[in-house]
Amino acid sequence: MSDIQVSATPELKRTALYDLHRSFGARMVGFAGYDMPVQYPSGIIEEHLHTRRQAGLFDVSHMGQAILEGAEAASRLESLVPGDILGLVPGQMRYTQFLDEKGHILDDLMVSRLPNQGGIERLFIVANASMKDADFAHISASLPDLKLTGRDGHELLSLQGPAAVGVLARMFPEVATMTFMTIREFERNGAGFIISRSGYTGEDGFEISLPFEMTAGFAQELLAAPEVRPIGLGARDSLRLEAGLCLYGHDIDQTIDPIEAGLAWSISKRRRTHGGFPGASQILHALAEGPSRRRIGLVLEGKAPAREGAAITTPDGFSIGHVTSGGYAPSLGRPIAMGLVAAPYACVGQELHLDVRGKKLAATISAMPFVPHQYHRGN
Repeated sequence: MSDIQVSATPELKRTALYDLHRSFGARMVGFAGYDMPVQYPSGIIEEHLHTRRQAGLFDVSHMGQAILEGAEAASRLESLVPGDILGLVPGQMRYTQFLDEKGHILDDLMVSRLPNQGGIERLFIVANASMKDADFAHISASLPDLKLTGRDGHELLSLQGPAAVGVLARMFPEVATMTFMTIREFERNGAGFIISRSGYTGEDGFEISLPFEMTAGFAQELLAAPEVRPIGLGARDSLRLEAGLCLYGHDIDQTIDPIEAGLAWSISKRRRTHGGFPGASQILHALAEGPSRRRIGLVLEGKAPAREGAAITTPDGFSIGHVTSGGYAPSLGRPIAMGLVAAPYACVGQELHLDVRGKKLAATISAMPFVPHQYHRGN
């Protein structure tokens, strides 16, 4: 487990799989207001490696889900984000961010274009658990003439790993033809499912939105496959860290912009040319001149990990930044981290030191992802 932070509260919400998690011996923790499984008896390392080898089932029902619909919904949502939402065709999805007027990241999210219904545009939005209420309030306040409907009666599962497509195709044969960052609506046993070929582990996989009352039975069907095991939040975090993916509240937050965060790829040429989103002038300036800070990957010497907040210095002790996420990488057998440093020092191969409880740990800047992505992009 790396930088997942947990909270204690007597009023934690429970997902549809709570009893199933407990039956598998999960260690439950408070996370974003929910009672969630952080790991199972086999442990985080084995869960992590099993997902890389075969398939892991993650309960991500704490995430926020909503449908935004109305006239010109795509172009209207574009006014709040730097991503190319207008360019989405039905069945495509996009990673983007809500920004403030300084171009800092309020949250990152996934936006998908669903087929029009009665001639009305529809967007499916998935937001981070800790920010979903603020995100949906932001949309409602900014776009009051559009209809935003939370999918409160639906859960979200994530099936990740090289065996995921074979398992899910036994239930939905059409998913085998889908490619990375595409989405489709399905019907099964009279209920509607929304399935995307996406995820946050770096592996091929799917995210599945389905009715609350069907979730436990559907999860049990998936887990009956010998390739599939339940996986907790701890391994989800170590998988996304190996994949070099940002975690909101750690690697990105309201003090950093997408260019500093290494997310310039999420801003299309059209949006760079025409702007029209919060903080556009600052973002376009950073694109043209380069940011003052950059997110970097770090491979540490030895076995000790560096956690969030650890100071990053040059070998002679000059402070240049801090660690934003860190932990043990089971696929590599060593500790890794991500950090934010002054741009002149953000060069692959640069040797640095990390201050961990008064000890200087040697580290080297690495290209990311640390483990190659396995997304299915088609032929």
